[in-house]
This record gives sequence, C-alpha cells and structure tokens, in this order.
Amino acid sequence: MGSYFAVILITVCILEIFLIASVNYYYYHNVERILVNQAEISASFFHQYFAEEELEKQSERLLNGFSQNTAAQVQIISSSGQLLQDSAGAQDGKNMIDYPDVQEACSGTVGIWKGREPSAHDTVLAVSYPLQAKDMTVGAVRFVTSLTDTMATIRYISAIFISVGLIVVAIVAVLGIFLSRTITGSITELKLAAEQMAEGDFTARAKKRYQDELGTLADTFNTMAAKIRRNEQLKNDFISSVSHEIRTPLTSIKGWVVTLKTEPKDGTAMLADGLEIIESETDRLTVLVDELLDLSKLDNGRIVLSRTPLHLADLLRHIGKQLAPRAARQSISLEVQADDTLPVIHADENRLKQVLINLLDNALKFTGPNGIIKVRAHSSQEQVVITVEDTGAGIAEEDIEHVLQKFYKGNTSAAGSGLGLSICYEIVKLHQGQLKIDSQAGQGTKVYIYLPRN
Repeated sequence: MGSYFAVILITVCILEIFLIASVNYYYYHNVERILVNQAEISASFFHQYFAEEELEKQSERLLNGFSQNTAAQVQIISSSGQLLQDSAGAQDGKNMIDYPDVQEACSGTVGIWKGREPSAHDTVLAVSYPLQAKDMTVGAVRFVTSLTDTMATIRYISAIFISVGLIVVAIVAVLGIFLSRTITGSITELKLAAEQMAEGDFTARAKKRYQDELGTLADTFNTMAAKIRRNEQLKNDFISSVSHEIRTPLTSIKGWVVTLKTEPKDGTAMLADGLEIIESETDRLTVLVDELLDLSKLDNGRIVLSRTPLHLADLLRHIGKQLAPRAARQSISLEVQADDTLPVIHADENRLKQVLINLLDNALKFTGPNGIIKVRAHSSQEQVVITVEDTGAGIAEEDIEHVLQKFYKGNTSAAGSGLGLSICYEIVKLHQGQLKIDSQAGQGTKVYIYLPRN
C-alpha cells in the first residue's frame, strides 16, 4: 500500500507541476505575444509615416495613435532613455534607461522585462521596441501591462489543479487501502492455514475469496494440503502394514523356535517342518527389507543400473519357468510368448527381472483358480513393449491413478507393503522407459512396459 501510494503521489505531483508550468507559460506567453505584436505594429507605423520627422515633435501624435487600440500603458522614449510621452500621465523627462527592456530597445533590439513597478506597487510586463529612422534607432515605444489579473487567473487554475490532484490522491488512497485489504486478507488466511499445517493439522484449508491469482494460489494450497494429508494417511497405513508384515513372520518364527526347544529331540519330522517354515518366513522378511532398501536408494538416487546386452526372450522364458510351479499349484495357466526375433537391448538384467517377478507375483496373488496370465513381448522401430496380462480381480477405477504411488495399497487388507509397483515404476523410469496400467474391477489387469531399443 505504501509503495502503491508513493508511486501515485509522485505521479500526481509531477503531473501537477507540468500542468501549472504549462498554464504559467500559456498565459504569460500570450500576454507577451500580444504586447510584442502591438509594439511591432507601432514601430512599423512610425517607420512608414514619421521617419522623416523628429521624434520629440511627433511624440504626442504617436502616443495618441499607438494607445488608441490597446489597453496597455504606452510610453514614447527617446534614444537617450528620456520619457517623452506616457499614456498613464507619468511626468515627461523621466529617465527610463535603468529598465533592461529600454536599454535593449535603445541598442536596436526588442526588449522584454517582467518585474515589480515601484511606483505602481504592481507586477508588470513591459515590451520595448526600437523606432528606426534612416537605419538609426531614434527612440523606442514601450507597452506596459499589469500582470495582477493574469496572476490571479493562474492562481485560480492552479488551485483547481491542486484540488483535483488532492481528490485523486484521496480516492487512490481509499481504493489502495481497500485493495490492499483484499490482498492481505487472503494472504493472512493462507498464512494461518500454513501455520496450522506446520502444527500437524492437515485438514486446514485456505478460503478462496476471489477468482484471481490469490484464488488460484488458495486452490493450489488446498490441493497440496489434500495430497499431504493423503500421503500422511498412506504413510500411517504403510507403517501399520509393515508392522503387521514383520510381526506375522516373527511370531511364526518365535513360535516354532519355542516349539522345537520344548519338543523331544527325536521329533525329526517336526524339526524339518519347523525349519522349513522358519526359512519361508525369513525369506518374507528379507523381501520386505529389500523393498525398503530399494525404496530408500531410489529416493536418494543411489541406484546405479548395471547395463549389459540383454536378450529379452531368454529372460522372459527363464522367469516363466521359475514361476511355473507356483502357477500350477494355484491352477493358473501361465503363458509366455517371446520370439527370438526380439532385439538385444542394453539394460540391467537383475532389475528388469525384479520388475517382471513383482508384476507376475501380483498377478498370481489376485488371480483365482483356472485364471490365465499371459506375458508377451514385441518390438517396434524405437522401443520394445512387454505386457503382463491377467484375468484376476482387477483394480478399481478410483485406485488406478494411485497404485504407482509409494505405500499405496488399494486393498488395505491384502498382504504386502504397497511398495512393489512404485519400485517397478522407478526402475523402468531409470531405463528411460514407461510403465502403464490398464485395468477394470473384475475384468483383470494389463501392465505395459515400454523400453527404448537403443
């Protein structure tokens, strides 16, 4: 508000100075121009009709002729500066040579002087014009007018300009205060909402007052708050899920350790079962820890791909053989279609294998008995496309746009940490590729992996 008001005040002051200076120049210049014209006409008349006669003898006739058509005071002055005639009745013989305009006129040039006349106690404007005869200056004609009325007019107009300027400044000040409050009010509400969020209240929202930039900022702030609240909820769900995922195998391991310690030593079958379960649960914990480590490395940019020439057909067939027993146990048909004509790409084999196993693990997890899972690959001129398609439960429409986010689990009761798809997405992105998901609830899921050939 202060800066805005200062700019307007400076602008109004500059404009006032310019307007008042223009009015001064216009009125003074107009009066001066009129006097100069009258003096020039008078001097021309003298030169044409009275140049052959002495100025002193013709001064009275000249005065009557010069003063007939003007309201200004007319004076006839000799070349030595002596006053010969004055239409105001001043005493003849007065020495006028001390006036600057008279000095200039006696020297042969037009003289103009503005100042205070001591005898009249008034500010006057005087124009002296040389009278020429036979190429000699024989005297001067002087026109004098009072500037009192002119100055009063200028003061009146200046007062109007200043009044208008003050009114403009007052209006601007009022509007500035109003506008500044509309801005600072919105900013204050944004500040309060931000402070509430800083205290951990992610339900805080900024009120949108107007459809302007601050309104857009309030919308952006509220969207950010909603996303932070969602991420906070995802984080809490993730902590709860991971705690459950860790507690379950630990409870199982602890239970079997206690059981094996208390059972007789000859329980060989029970020992084998217990060790097998402990091994399985340990593997679950290892997978979870590996996912957390991968997530940490991805967030910090510490994963470096070990790119080597990779034949996708061999990789896909190998993964198909690795997961075939599990698919058979679940009565699921796992089909891998990969031609040997697929190009060799430069990629990190272990990371791509991690991505594909994770996708197939999800497909096996959410596909019921007698379901079908298909893994296909084909290439174009610029990229290789791998698809993993299943006939499982599918993904709800409201979950599609979130499943690639960290910690997100569409079905919070399902096992897992909610990190798998997020890690897959980041690994594919490190390969300068894309991962997209197409799914509908109850109609299966299709995942596309696009990898550059070069």
